[in-house]
Formats: sequence, C-alpha cells, structure tokens
Amino acid sequence: MTTATAPVTGVPVGRRIKKGIAKLVPFALVGLAWIGAIAALDLPPGVMAGPIPTFEVPFAEAEYITNVLASIRRLVLGFIVAAITGVTLGLAAGLSRRVSEFLGPLTTFLNAISGIAWVPLAIAWFGTGTSMVVFIIWNSAFFLIFGNTMLGVRLVPTVLENGLLTLGASKTQVIRQVILPGAMPYIMSGLRSGLGFGWRAVIAAELVGATSGLGQWIFIAQEFARTDIIIASALSIGAIGMIMDRWILAPLEKRTIERWGLVETAT
Repeated sequence: MTTATAPVTGVPVGRRIKKGIAKLVPFALVGLAWIGAIAALDLPPGVMAGPIPTFEVPFAEAEYITNVLASIRRLVLGFIVAAITGVTLGLAAGLSRRVSEFLGPLTTFLNAISGIAWVPLAIAWFGTGTSMVVFIIWNSAFFLIFGNTMLGVRLVPTVLENGLLTLGASKTQVIRQVILPGAMPYIMSGLRSGLGFGWRAVIAAELVGATSGLGQWIFIAQEFARTDIIIASALSIGAIGMIMDRWILAPLEKRTIERWGLVETAT
C-alpha cells in the first residue's frame, strides 16, 4: 500500500462559516420553492401543507418521538445483525476461495432482488411487527456488507501475509494484524452503504408491516389527508439519514482509512 502525506493547514473561521452557509443555500432554495408553489397554485392544506404547520408537527404531535424512536430501534437491531453476519461471512469468503466460489453466485443473485420485494413473504413468515422489519433491514444491508468485506480481504497484498508467516506468525495473527486492518476501509464502506439502504428499507417496510414507526405514521396520515405529518416525517427521515451518515459513519470511515495506511496525515 502506498501512502500520501497531506500537510496540515488551519482552515480560517471565516472560510468555514462561508462553507457552512453555502451548504444551506440549496435547502433555502427548496424552502422558497415550497412556499412559492403553495402561493402560486393556491394549494389547500390537504394537498400540500405549508412550512409552519409542518415544522410544528414534532412539537404538537405526541406520537412523533415515539415513532422516530421505533424506527431507529428497528434500524439498530437489523443493522447489528446484518453487520455481524455480513462481516463474518465476508471474511470467510475472502479467506477461502472455496467458500467464495460457493457463496459468490448465490449472493450476487440475491443482491439483485430488492429487499422490499421480500415484504409479502416476510409478513407471512414473521407477521407484522419488529421481526419482519428487522428481516427486511438485514436483507437490504447484508449483501453490501458481505461483498465489501470479501473484496477488502481479497485485495490485501499476499506479500504482507507471507512476510508475517515467514516471521513465524500464526494464521490468527495474520488475520488480526494484516488482513483485518487491510480490509477495514472496505468493511467501513460496506457498513456505511448498508446503513443507508437499511434506513430506506425500514421506512418502506413500516408502511405495510408495522403498527408504529415513521413509515406507518405516514401511511395513517395519508388516510386523513394530514400532509403536514407526511412532509414532517419525510423531512425527519432525510435529516436522520444525513446525521447518521455525515456525523457518525463518515468520520469513522475517514479515521479508518487514515489509520490503516491508505492515507497518512502529517502532524
């Protein structure tokens, strides 16, 4: 692996403020278009709620926090299962050509089937509720995590493994000290993508197979023409997804890449 050294330079506070404002401009433009469309087309609340009623939903509706927490809890459960099984089987497939050849075609085939397509069968198997949603999340995230882990293991240079074996290391030490660190950037990329797909899957599964959660809340709100709840839930889904990706997984992925040799920052 080659390393690239990047000089550390302080970013002026003024520039950081300007960059932060620039990132908010697209959202402001969407908000203006939202307000303009309602005014120009004279849309009633049952067709399109305005910004003020929409942003009042988290404070005015007691069910908001309950549904947000229900969706996040299901996501965490399903993602943990997908991460454990995906990384474990991905390591096994990457380390063994036989396992890779055995599982590769099957996982490629199943990965092509959208996780949402399993919802009718999942309802028949698990009924409606958390178990069904967790299965859909696992199905949506597992194959991304598995594929990235297997790819990362197989891309670790063989010369590094042989060098450690020559020095008398055991296979376990090689896996722990060479293969896992070398594959970690790919594993983190798979986890990041898997979490995004899993979050979309939990909302879609809740639309038809849950009694709580943001997806189910949107479905119920549609029956009563509560477009303020529908839009507020959609905005919450986007905000939560952005927070998980930008503030949790993206920094972890960056630190992983910096630590295990793909990028080296000077201090």
